[in-house]
Amino acid sequence: MQSNKAGDQQSNGITDAWWYKYLLKGTGTLGGILAIIFGLLACITFTAMCLLAGVLQMVIGFVVVLLEAPCCCQFVEFADKFGTFSDNRPAWQKSVLYCLLGLIPVVACIEAWTVLGAGLVFVTGALYGLKAVGKKGDRESMMATASGDDLEMKVQLINNEEKAELHVPDNNAIP
Repeated sequence: MQSNKAGDQQSNGITDAWWYKYLLKGTGTLGGILAIIFGLLACITFTAMCLLAGVLQMVIGFVVVLLEAPCCCQFVEFADKFGTFSDNRPAWQKSVLYCLLGLIPVVACIEAWTVLGAGLVFVTGALYGLKAVGKKGDRESMMATASGDDLEMKVQLINNEEKAELHVPDNNAIP
């Protein structure tokens, strides 16, 4: 088990690689910037819901950039606090947040600008979800699980049975 500042998580191989962390930060930053730009373009509309979706998308883009790359928001005094807070969160929490934030504008108005803008925010959430799930097991453990031979489970069941001290009466003892 490898301990990090986002809680106790086991080493996930590829998802713990340095390039994957930069991929997450880069995708989040680019997604946030594109969400702001496409949100501005989505505001050029005649419907109120699409206008609301465009404004929400710009706000969501700013929040994602603030959480992923606080250095891009140096004009905001509390940006470093948000960045530190975001870095200390587990990957599954970021995944849920970004996936939900990516869906809100699309649900409000299904338009090309909202799908393109919120899409990369959603992709960032999906990448954080992959990091949270981690690497699948090795071939031997997968084969053992598929065959149904779970020796650890059998040993644990036997140990639990011995601890319970069950007494089964004889069939002859019943009158």
